[in-house]
Amino acid sequence: MKFIVNSQQLLKQLQALSGVLSSNNTMPIINCFHFHLEEGKLTIKTTDLSTTLVSRIDVETGQMAAAEEVAIPSKMLLDTIKTFDDVPLTFNVDATDHNVTLSSGDGEYRLAGMDADTYPTMPTSEGTSVVVMSSNALVNAINKTIFAASNDEMHQQMSGIFCEMKPEGITFVATDAHKLVRYRRTDVTSNETTSFILPKKPIKIVKDILSMQKDDSDVSLEYNNTNIFITYGNFYMACRLIDARYPNYEAAIPKDNPNKLIIDRQSFLNTLRRVSIFASQATHQVRLAINAGSLEITAEDLEFSNNAREALPCQYEGEPMEIGFNAKFLVEMIGNLESEQVLIELSHPSRAGIIFPYSEQADSESKEDILMLVMPVMLAN
Repeated sequence: MKFIVNSQQLLKQLQALSGVLSSNNTMPIINCFHFHLEEGKLTIKTTDLSTTLVSRIDVETGQMAAAEEVAIPSKMLLDTIKTFDDVPLTFNVDATDHNVTLSSGDGEYRLAGMDADTYPTMPTSEGTSVVVMSSNALVNAINKTIFAASNDEMHQQMSGIFCEMKPEGITFVATDAHKLVRYRRTDVTSNETTSFILPKKPIKIVKDILSMQKDDSDVSLEYNNTNIFITYGNFYMACRLIDARYPNYEAAIPKDNPNKLIIDRQSFLNTLRRVSIFASQATHQVRLAINAGSLEITAEDLEFSNNAREALPCQYEGEPMEIGFNAKFLVEMIGNLESEQVLIELSHPSRAGIIFPYSEQADSESKEDILMLVMPVMLAN
């Protein structure tokens, strides 16, 4: 097995693939990149048994009798490739002992490969349905939701992004029981109504791969009851879905919220960041005192005698109210919106606040809709 490849082109592929690798697995073969060479195409694969990521690149080869493959230790190969400038690299693999010789100019480097026959196989896409969406739309959906997914492994059903396919559109939801984000698009539709939970780790990898590209090419999402298969350009991912029932998120969203606050998003965000520095580092609690035309944000840390207060102009319709929130959650949510203003709907200091992007001129042609929910914290008298 012998081929020549550009070092920077190979490095870009390996770095994207390395996101799948796990540092705590017990199978040495999974710590390797699987190389498969056939007719001038090098297919590279990584897996952690739940997720498999594949990329394909063109290489220069001599005359080949048949397809060839080898497993190469990932860390040593990546550490070596990172040190090269933009140069051609020659790989030569001994078919008998699987040793890999890497050469460039006057340098030659040898590392022990492994028999690729023992490398895990990836699942097959049988009985699947397909949805196609633009890469920018998928990146937006992931960015707007993934930060709200739970990090608690005890609640596996909330540790990913819930995806709901319907003929009228697609909905992405993430929650950790303290905050919730629902992101809908009407420009991506399905012929059937179905839902599944996407694991956080592989979805982050997909987002990173899509974000590296400068074009807005289509992404294919092919799914069945157990797996999703994502295809984009030269990348292909097979990922096991989370086998759990997602909570009834619609029931958590208050429907009657008569108190409505409209405020400049960036001013609100900057003030929250400043004031929250003086909040308790255990609770990150800030107090919002809302009246007609004015929002006062305060925070205090009794242990260190720190406190802060700042007032902002706003539009407010409703009864005067004081309500407490975790400032970290508010900053995350407001920071993930892009509108000039935000609308916050409230009903009672003990019930969740609902956050929307707001514009005085409604965009009837918008293909996306976003709602964010944040639970309040109990205020001390």
